[in-house]
Amino acid sequence: MAPKSRFTRLDAFTKTVDEARIRTTSGGIVTIVSLLVVIYLAWGEWRDYRTVVIHPELIVDKGRGERMEIHLNMTFPKVPCELLTLDVMDVSGEQQYGIMQGVKKVRLRPKAEGGGDIESGALKTDVAVHLDPDYCGACYGARAPENAQKAGCCNTCAEVRDAYAREGWAFKVTNVEQCEREHYSERLAEQKQEGCRIEGTLRVNKVVGNFHLAPGRSFSNGNTHIHDLGSYQETGPNGYRHDFSHIIHSLRFGPQLPEEVTKKLGTATQPWSSNHMNPLDGTRQDTMDSNFNYMYFVKIVPTSYLPLGWQNKVRQIADEDRASLGALGAQGDGSVETHQYSVTVHKRSLAGGDDEGHKEKLHARGGIPGVFFSYDISPMKVINREQKSKTFTGFLTGLCAVLGGTLTVAAAVDRGLFEGATRLKKMQSKDL
Repeated sequence: MAPKSRFTRLDAFTKTVDEARIRTTSGGIVTIVSLLVVIYLAWGEWRDYRTVVIHPELIVDKGRGERMEIHLNMTFPKVPCELLTLDVMDVSGEQQYGIMQGVKKVRLRPKAEGGGDIESGALKTDVAVHLDPDYCGACYGARAPENAQKAGCCNTCAEVRDAYAREGWAFKVTNVEQCEREHYSERLAEQKQEGCRIEGTLRVNKVVGNFHLAPGRSFSNGNTHIHDLGSYQETGPNGYRHDFSHIIHSLRFGPQLPEEVTKKLGTATQPWSSNHMNPLDGTRQDTMDSNFNYMYFVKIVPTSYLPLGWQNKVRQIADEDRASLGALGAQGDGSVETHQYSVTVHKRSLAGGDDEGHKEKLHARGGIPGVFFSYDISPMKVINREQKSKTFTGFLTGLCAVLGGTLTVAAAVDRGLFEGATRLKKMQSKDL
């Protein structure tokens, strides 16, 4: 017999000799079942270890001097593209009037003809390339616009209209040589009952501001923002009048999250949709009042999505001043910088008065007909970070717990079956 080691008395796992072991049928069945349970639970632990979950965090947004992009797609069934103007302004003093870059207008047939597309094209001003190089069109008493093709001149109808708008004068097409040459009146009459779809991308400062779609040329007179509503308010054939009924097909601030990301954010019972981030998508507003104003008060929450392992990749941040429209937000490491928003809608007639059925609620009189979006930026930021549901150490710990727990329970079950069978045999032997 081999001499005993000094560690022998510390052995917590005492052994029995083979002659003292008893193998039973019930024990074999419990062993097979235990093995199946261990395999099933171990597979579950492995699956959990491989599962990637999204962990949301809320922090203070410490970004400074940033810009963001607004992506919009809207339809106005009863406002022609010739009259629709898009402006942006914010509290920093930046103002963008009659935005043309990055925006496309699509002419729509009258509703009576089905409202289909007529043509599309990027917003652009008229260019009088066919005129004599020495030609200098009159501005009819107004000062020439600063962005005129030829300094001090109004060579196109658009420049004459712009000059009148900056002076705050009502514009009349009659006897304006540039407009007659370009058949502006005929073009406006042709589009009188058309609609317009406007789509594109705006780049704005990440501060409190607003953008709006309103009729006529826009300009500033002191601290007042004014639109030339003359053509909009004119009555067409058979009493036809414009109004700002509209459909918001999509409106988002920043890039759209990839489809695979939205699937991870949702659940089986509550799948994630674009309305979680863009609640105005699919909104429709109808009115028959030409002098009607819609206000959307938007609260924007900066949101980041960080995929698994993003910190190990090279982070390529686009230069906000040089990046093309639509390029901001999507990073080279797979992360996405975008925005969620909530919205409150307010609408009123510019004639003022009270709400129908709510005499105590009064609305102010006056204003500009159109659709206005006033946005505010939240100081908080949401970070959706991908991470594994458990670490490798946690996976090993889970495996040990599965193995030990299953064997312990199996041993207790087997012991109970064995003791029960033994006592039953003794009772049967006494009866005999």
